[in-house]
Amino acid sequence: MWVRGAAAALVLCGAVAAAAPVSTVVGERINREAELPDGSLLHGERIYREGELPGGSPLHGERVGAPPVGGRDAACAQCHRRSGLGMVEGTIVIPPISGRFLFRPGQRIRRDDAVHEGGTHLLPTPPDRAAYDEAALARAIREGIGADGRPLNYLMPRYDLDDATMGDLIAYLRRLSSGRVRGATDTVLHFATIVTPDADPVARDGMLNVLEQYFEEKNSRWIGENVTPLLQDGRPIQVRTQRRWQLHVWQLTGSADTWESQLDERLRREPVFAVISGLAGATWEPVHRFCERQAVPCLLPNVDRPVVDPEGFYSVYFSQGVLLEAQLVAARLAPTPGDGTNDGTNKRRIVQVFRQDDIGAAAAARLRETLPRDAVPVDRAIEQGAGPRQLARAVTDTKAGDTLVLWLRPADLAALPASAPGVSAMYLSGVMGGLERAPLAPAWRSLARMAYPYELPELRSLRLNYPLGWFRLRRIPVVDERVQVDTYIACSVLLETLASMLDEFVGDFLVERVEVMLDSRIVNGYYTRLGLAPGQRFASKGGYLVRFVGATGTRIAADGDWIVP
Repeated sequence: MWVRGAAAALVLCGAVAAAAPVSTVVGERINREAELPDGSLLHGERIYREGELPGGSPLHGERVGAPPVGGRDAACAQCHRRSGLGMVEGTIVIPPISGRFLFRPGQRIRRDDAVHEGGTHLLPTPPDRAAYDEAALARAIREGIGADGRPLNYLMPRYDLDDATMGDLIAYLRRLSSGRVRGATDTVLHFATIVTPDADPVARDGMLNVLEQYFEEKNSRWIGENVTPLLQDGRPIQVRTQRRWQLHVWQLTGSADTWESQLDERLRREPVFAVISGLAGATWEPVHRFCERQAVPCLLPNVDRPVVDPEGFYSVYFSQGVLLEAQLVAARLAPTPGDGTNDGTNKRRIVQVFRQDDIGAAAAARLRETLPRDAVPVDRAIEQGAGPRQLARAVTDTKAGDTLVLWLRPADLAALPASAPGVSAMYLSGVMGGLERAPLAPAWRSLARMAYPYELPELRSLRLNYPLGWFRLRRIPVVDERVQVDTYIACSVLLETLASMLDEFVGDFLVERVEVMLDSRIVNGYYTRLGLAPGQRFASKGGYLVRFVGATGTRIAADGDWIVP
């Protein structure tokens, strides 16, 4: 299915690859004033990324024995990816096509040698592939004939580009993923972690303890003479030059409308290759915008209300958090065919209770968007600073047949009236409420169904053994288990991804390699499975609805199967 566009799929070596939009020139956004005096790179970028020709008409490609492609489906990035540095998907491969690889003969960097200086090309470049020149490259794009004179794979479209347009595209390919990389030197890779002002201070300290220990241990164990760095399973890290990791902690201050300018200034003073982990309170949106605008990869922050951005590329999240929980509840509320409710005539009220200034407001909005047509949403937004009296009115002003949905924190759950209202069903947020430790009174526990976007406790306990054991051995106090485990997972994902990049430190390539590497992991902490595909930015896709077992305690059981909305 990912071969859908097969746009410039084998432009230079006869292979095909997966799809994703948009590229950068040197691991950062193009400096258009400095780089585009004649507009050629901008035109080439639009052809490569968007399938848009100068003047705005769609790119068109013909394929032998297959339907033609056009517009975005014909864009080179649909198969060659943003970075142009290639990938492998099963038996279908795509070699690197950025200029510094195109215009040199194929001499592969070997993956079975941790430190190998002879190779010039990433796998899967054919080792005997001749170098291209501009004429040979133009012929490959127009006619599907490789540098060696042999036809390229039939999935490679043929593009009838005029000389000027071809020149724009080739000029772009010459600079694609080439040149200086921000935050990466010959000896150091710089990373930032970002903390918003409203982040929980205890969770912040726990996260930083994990990050600082991981960075310190990585540097002390794997930097030095005559040392071959190893992954946890004993495999050598595929690097050509060992680099120290430097962590920068970017603590934001003030109101959210100032965060982007603060981050711009920090990036100017402390250029970083990527953002790793991080912690937010009510919003992460300004940080997300900053990372997308500045083309800074942002890997797996601790964010319970992430940003859903169909055009985003650089921000990768564990899951949709409370937004996923809303979808889990909506899936349960959807009428079953034949039950007499799906004709829209039998209306039922869905009463949602949330604090105006918390992430539950966004979850309530998501649930409203996905409710079935027989549901009537009723919002009870509690004002900032309001006490138990207003909370009690919000949850008890219901009637028989209502469904009550609580997007509340543990303090509010503990302050609920002892008696539950006479509603037909009640749901609450596990992420906000404290998961199985949610402080519900017995009357509420028997009624409640909790959205639970993680593996069940008894099943995930084995997965937690490794990170929790790592904490114990290093005497890291566990003050927020979920945040600290997720931070550890983020660090190990970063390590394993960098190990697969063979020193090609380009931000776009980092994100692309995360897409490829993530689903091969075994230790995923709280999550059943993590995995991405091009265009996906949420690694965990589903969850459970659970019920409490017993009037007290932390035992829960799945109330139905795993749900992927």
